[in-house]
Amino acid sequence: MSEQKSTCQYKPKDIAGKLALIFLHNPLTPLLAIFVLAVGFLALEIMPREEDPQIAISGGSVIVPMPGATPKEIENVIVKPLEEKIREISGVEYIYGIAKENVGIVNVQYYIGQNREISNLKLYDKVMQNMNLLPKNAMQPLVKPFDIDIDIPILTFAFYKKDAKLSDAKFFKIVKDIQYRINRINNVSKTRLKGAHKRQFNIFVDLEKLSGYHLSLGQVMKAIGSVAKEVPEVKDRTKDKKIVIFGVPNAIESIDDVKNIMVANYMGSPIYVKDIARVEDGIDVQNFHQALVWTKKLGTKPQYTLEVSKLKGTNAVFVANDVLALMDELKPKLQKEGVGYVLTRNYGKRANDAVNELVDHLLITIAIIAVMLVFFLGWKEALIVTFTVPAILAITLFIAYISGQTINRITLFAFLLALGLLVDAAIIVIENIHRHLHEHDAVYKDMDTILVEATDEIGAPTNVATVAIILTMIPMLFVGGMMGQFMRPIPLNVPVSLIASLLIAYIFTPYLAKKMLKKPHMHHHHHHFQKEERIPKECDIEGGKQ
Repeated sequence: MSEQKSTCQYKPKDIAGKLALIFLHNPLTPLLAIFVLAVGFLALEIMPREEDPQIAISGGSVIVPMPGATPKEIENVIVKPLEEKIREISGVEYIYGIAKENVGIVNVQYYIGQNREISNLKLYDKVMQNMNLLPKNAMQPLVKPFDIDIDIPILTFAFYKKDAKLSDAKFFKIVKDIQYRINRINNVSKTRLKGAHKRQFNIFVDLEKLSGYHLSLGQVMKAIGSVAKEVPEVKDRTKDKKIVIFGVPNAIESIDDVKNIMVANYMGSPIYVKDIARVEDGIDVQNFHQALVWTKKLGTKPQYTLEVSKLKGTNAVFVANDVLALMDELKPKLQKEGVGYVLTRNYGKRANDAVNELVDHLLITIAIIAVMLVFFLGWKEALIVTFTVPAILAITLFIAYISGQTINRITLFAFLLALGLLVDAAIIVIENIHRHLHEHDAVYKDMDTILVEATDEIGAPTNVATVAIILTMIPMLFVGGMMGQFMRPIPLNVPVSLIASLLIAYIFTPYLAKKMLKKPHMHHHHHHFQKEERIPKECDIEGGKQ
């Protein structure tokens, strides 16, 4: 198939006319349109979705134990020297020092937007480089970074006992196993269990029996502590230069093991724990924290809350679906064990619903724009302008995806903000083409000339107007603090969509007009113009006669 050459007699002066001329008869133009829509749809499907943007908050705590020191000593020899050295780190916004009995704590917060990994490394290096400033009796500093950006849960489950006979210890073990399995799912950053009571052997000592054998609680604690540890024993190297480690198992694995611990000798006879106390296999009764879940079907029940967080920049929808798929797989086993659960938070579903709702609103907006333009320009012109909206959004979504952004409520707000501006350029171009087609001399110009001239004519003012709008968005990039990071998708996406609107209007609007619009028949204009050509005007300048 041979390429059709343009018959345009007009030489464009602006980038608008030049783009229109290049793509007017280019066979790649329809392929480019299909490609733009395809990459936009692909970006919409695979782009990470989340409800709120994850803001990087960098910082950490430096904890230095110093046994036997008073708060005043801690302040002078630990907190103040550390504060002075940490202030040398670039990007530090706040430093809070805390001096307590036996320990000093220095909390560090960087400016919002600082790279978390690099900030943590700088803090650790600075502390390690100045170890010589700490007193000799101070213990090894502990540098604990903040993990705020990955601490927000996307899913929370409330586990409760359906079978009243299920022991607390077994209930905890079942939930703990679920936590372990969820933590192995790809892109899950961390899981936290709240309101849970750990398994524990509870020893209820009878004080009368204890005094009868002339024993103290300290003796009981010492006896139990001596066998309640798991200590590895390291042997020498073997002939093939390997180290052999023999693990010593925990001596306490059941109630009977606890009952048969010998506490002391009384009158030549051994005294065991079972002689002075009652032993139960239960939970940590000293932990008084408890969480409850309430539903219309269940009423109020004690529960353990399992929180699941995702890695930054990953798709909350995909991670949530993977976790929910695992829970569906485990549901028959949990029912058999007598454990039920309620999904109390689904961050992924909310993010997905928000994106789908935006798409629905965009379709409604496109339909409204099309209907309005039908009354002002015509149905063909309205169809041409309507095509530009999804094409512009497709380009914006694709660029946002390759730049590492996510779809969240602020990104959606940026698209909605730009929506009213997206069709301006296309409407201006198609309106000017419509006007040129209906001028009295249109019949003497070929279609290519009309399209290129009409597009080129409005290029300069349209470019200036668009640049002016973009410049109003740029200052938002320099807003600092939490608000600057939160609103960053607006200055990143609105200018891109406006630039895309110009390119789409200059490339595809003339091309579609060439395919869909025709010059109107104006015979009376044609006849009148020929008549004027045949009867030349005569002008007597001196006499003022015609």
